[in-house]
Amino acid sequence: MNNLSSNINKKNILEILNKFKTGIGLLALIIILSFLSPYFLTIPNLLNVVRQVSIIAIVSFGMTMVILTGGIDLSVGSMLAFSGAISAGMIINSGLNVFLAILIGLAAGTALGLFNGIAVAKAKLPAFIVTLAMMTIARGFTLIYTNGRPISGFEKTFRFFGAGYLGRIPVPVVIMFLLLFVIYILLKKTPLGRYIYAIGGNEKATKLSGINTDKIKIAVYALNGFLAAVSGIILTSRLNSAQPMAGEGYELDAIAAVVLGGTSLSGGSGGVIGTIVGALIIAVLNNGLNLLNVSSFYQLVAKGAVILLAVFLDRKSQQQ
Repeated sequence: MNNLSSNINKKNILEILNKFKTGIGLLALIIILSFLSPYFLTIPNLLNVVRQVSIIAIVSFGMTMVILTGGIDLSVGSMLAFSGAISAGMIINSGLNVFLAILIGLAAGTALGLFNGIAVAKAKLPAFIVTLAMMTIARGFTLIYTNGRPISGFEKTFRFFGAGYLGRIPVPVVIMFLLLFVIYILLKKTPLGRYIYAIGGNEKATKLSGINTDKIKIAVYALNGFLAAVSGIILTSRLNSAQPMAGEGYELDAIAAVVLGGTSLSGGSGGVIGTIVGALIIAVLNNGLNLLNVSSFYQLVAKGAVILLAVFLDRKSQQQ
């Protein structure tokens, strides 16, 4: 009887550890870095971390929805750069109202995402190939539009979105949590959310049940483009400059954040709550390595190892 009770307790503990492994990993990383660097747990540094994480987290929210359907998007970094450049150009070169310029930038990102969705859903092209092509196309569009040069010198209204505060909270962090709430509700409480999970779980069965899976996929990729555009505008505002090569490597950070957060690469399981924890792990790791003066070359190795670990854990969880 005691052995049975012991086995049950061990099983319960293992289940709890498995369920909260991402959060435990984040906590362990924070504790380690707080010992290694006296600057890590300071208020200015923590504010810097949450401001940094907001940009990659918003991109990762869109990536979460795409991966939940069993897809992938390698073009989010390029869509981010293009949308930021479009908004910046509308303000500086065309003299448009800030809010109208932002709407145009958001529309540009959504349009690119919509194209990805149509190519994947209607043309039946592999998401990997479609978004790999879009990664190059959107980056090319950005370089053409900017002539390969940064666009800078914005007014205070535009800079507020990336560098401003609401009380003591950075505006990008407020935007991140608002979007987290909206997308969480969308995924957990709406028919669209249920269909997204169903497509990732078994697309054929979902289609046979009368759901227009093509329409859902197109909507997901369009939303992903919209969220990439939001991040692009925030980044451009924060830097006070639209950089033609902004967002390089963000697709890898986003995928790592999503998988670290417990969303399966095969689709059908996961969510944005785990994703934001995964994004925090990426941001805390980057920040900690910078504080420890680790070479950027070694940082790339560490980030690659984290991505590999995330995929390994995803495979192991599927086999259980």
